[in-house]
Amino acid sequence: MFLRTLFVTVVALLVSIGVARAQSDTAASATVAIVKFDPKRGAASDIDAGVAVAKATGKRVLLDVGGEWCVWCRRLDTLFATNKALAEFRDRNYVTVKVNYSKENKNEAVLSRYPKVKGYPHLFVLDGNGSLLHSQDTGELESGKGHDPEKVMAFLKKWAPATGEQRE
Repeated sequence: MFLRTLFVTVVALLVSIGVARAQSDTAASATVAIVKFDPKRGAASDIDAGVAVAKATGKRVLLDVGGEWCVWCRRLDTLFATNKALAEFRDRNYVTVKVNYSKENKNEAVLSRYPKVKGYPHLFVLDGNGSLLHSQDTGELESGKGHDPEKVMAFLKKWAPATGEQRE
């Protein structure tokens, strides 16, 4: 009977540790997982959540402003989806938040906090306190009919957390 009780206790303890660890890992690595630009989302609350995660994890916030209507926005998404090294570097160093801009929702109140956007997609880099560090016209990152992976990586490396904290 003692061995049975001990076994059940050990199993329960291991399950509890696993659940606690999974919750902790999820909180620490959480991102504002928005795969598409969504006019129904609350951009202000998404940004606030992204800033909170960035502050807790030592990352920067990458605001990706655009819309599903935007072919260049889809091309940038495709670049990250097909370039594993680029996506991994971004995800290690940034909390990415998609901010919709479309005829259904221009998110004018939120976007008025930042410099004027001239074209889409547009990227803003924020620190862990939500302060603007950089405004990036992605036209400068293009090459031909897409975004140049080397230019995008150089941009991400330039604005990633300080070298000592940067996660290669």
